[in-house]
Amino acid sequence: MTRRKFTKAVSIGTASRMLAPALRAQTRTTVKAILFDTFGTVVDWRGSIIAEGLAWSGAIGDAKDSTIDWARFADRWRDGYAPAMERVRTGDLPWTKLDDLHRILLDDLMQEFGMNGLSEAEIDHWNKVWHRLKPWPDAVAGLTRLKKKYIIAPLSNGNVSLLTDMAKNAGLPWDLILSAELAKHYKPDREAYLTAVDLLGLKPAEVMMAAAHSGDLRAAASFGLRTGFIYRPNERGPGGKADHAKPGEFDVVSNDIGDLATQLGA
Repeated sequence: MTRRKFTKAVSIGTASRMLAPALRAQTRTTVKAILFDTFGTVVDWRGSIIAEGLAWSGAIGDAKDSTIDWARFADRWRDGYAPAMERVRTGDLPWTKLDDLHRILLDDLMQEFGMNGLSEAEIDHWNKVWHRLKPWPDAVAGLTRLKKKYIIAPLSNGNVSLLTDMAKNAGLPWDLILSAELAKHYKPDREAYLTAVDLLGLKPAEVMMAAAHSGDLRAAASFGLRTGFIYRPNERGPGGKADHAKPGEFDVVSNDIGDLATQLGA
């Protein structure tokens, strides 16, 4: 390497190290509201469903049901999420809220896993497990810190009643509930993000989308929103696949919601 190339490489390295703090400082001065993806970012959907399944099996004392692989059950239910929303997006289904999409998926799963003989009330209770998801350990404290400086709200594909119940059950301190249901478009559609921005009376650059999913953040960025990545290595369980982000890939890259609050000066 020539001296000239070496000097250039050092300069680029120095600039990249300086970029993240400078970008965070700029973000802190422009962002007024932070919108959060919920499933996997704020709440632990997989662990919560497994825990409810184990409790249900224990309560009914049925040897057959006690052998259900609840981790696989949770994964299969979640795996149906994106294809179900795509059916709405393509017009195969009319606008259908997430509770109803979850129920369509659950009806098939109950047959697949041999969950027979349940009453309608029991099936409905199972379907609303998504209303009872538990928060990640850092979530409530981190959100409470951010709430002191920013407007905070979910921006989830979950419907409004689901997100409201979730907030009550998990103690999530939202300022308001925003949802894809309000736009009648699921993320990552443009309308889902910009309807939320408009309802807040803000500009896209004044709103940050925070999520553990890179695709959600890339879509938000393409519509002018700021982005905050939150690393959730255990969303899919031990050894499961999780999104990663490098420093500078998004406006803020954090290890959890508490770290996000620290980087945003809250």
